[in-house]
Amino acid sequence: MLRYIIQRLLLLPVLILLFSIIVFGLVQAPPGDFLTSYISTLAASGSSMDDATVEALKVQFGVDQPFMVQYGRWMNGLLRGDLGRSLEYQRSNVELIGERLLLTIALALFAFVITWIIAIPAGIYSATHPNSLLDYFFTVLNYVGVAIPNFMLALVLMWFAFDKLGISITGLFSPEFVQAPWSWPRVVDLLKHIWVPAIVLGVAGTARLTRVMRANLLDELNKQYVITARAKGLSEWRLVMKYPVRLAFNPLISTIGWYLPQLFSGSLIVATVMNIPNIGPLLLRALQQQDMYLAGSILLIYCLLTIIGTLISDVLLAVADPRIRMEGGN
Repeated sequence: MLRYIIQRLLLLPVLILLFSIIVFGLVQAPPGDFLTSYISTLAASGSSMDDATVEALKVQFGVDQPFMVQYGRWMNGLLRGDLGRSLEYQRSNVELIGERLLLTIALALFAFVITWIIAIPAGIYSATHPNSLLDYFFTVLNYVGVAIPNFMLALVLMWFAFDKLGISITGLFSPEFVQAPWSWPRVVDLLKHIWVPAIVLGVAGTARLTRVMRANLLDELNKQYVITARAKGLSEWRLVMKYPVRLAFNPLISTIGWYLPQLFSGSLIVATVMNIPNIGPLLLRALQQQDMYLAGSILLIYCLLTIIGTLISDVLLAVADPRIRMEGGN
């Protein structure tokens, strides 16, 4: 088991290096740079900038350097734990991301927990009671959950809450706690507001996982070992939970690798619509302004989450299924 984990940990530096090159290349791919966007914004507001100032700013922001030089400066900082400096905010990217990282993680974890708490029991029930009324109900909900974009669901809920109930469900805090320092009352206020965006983010994932769990469990329930165990008089509930459910979990565990970063990146539009101060709007602003170091740092964090999520999936699969553990150890 230890060897299995070490083999995958050794791949992390290589994967991070490859992802960093791809991310920085994608951020640099659009025409222009931060300075171009900055000058365009000034021109739109009626201001202008002379050529000498433009050249000085090019040197200051480093946009006059070739791609590999800019990438080298960024990577040199990453190796020292420095994500660089935001060109727009003129602040450390570590500070900017750190201010919003806690709320991003909290929202993603709430959505993740809601997804699994609902999806697993619903999938088990649908598989053990196929073609029942509740199974059809879950099927319809799953199709609706997959079909409706999460930002549209957010807009509908916001409209309904404001128009019918007279309340606002945007943001994660009440007005008096938005700028307040962290305290127990602020945490309680966060818990009162976070469940709505968490549900919005978790709807599509819940629908997909429910269908996957139902399909996998139905497949297991039709296998010979289940028929034999049932013929020997093993109780239905014990039979289902002891073997088929455990085996049906494997494909769900493997989804953690992509579902974890999806919760972080998927919150971008929802966070913008619902005015949630997490990393999503910060990334959107950085991409719009071509703030390459800030955008690249956030995208690299998403890539790192994908790697970590895949590693967690591999380890959990090895724990849950001895066959995988034995293959990994060879």
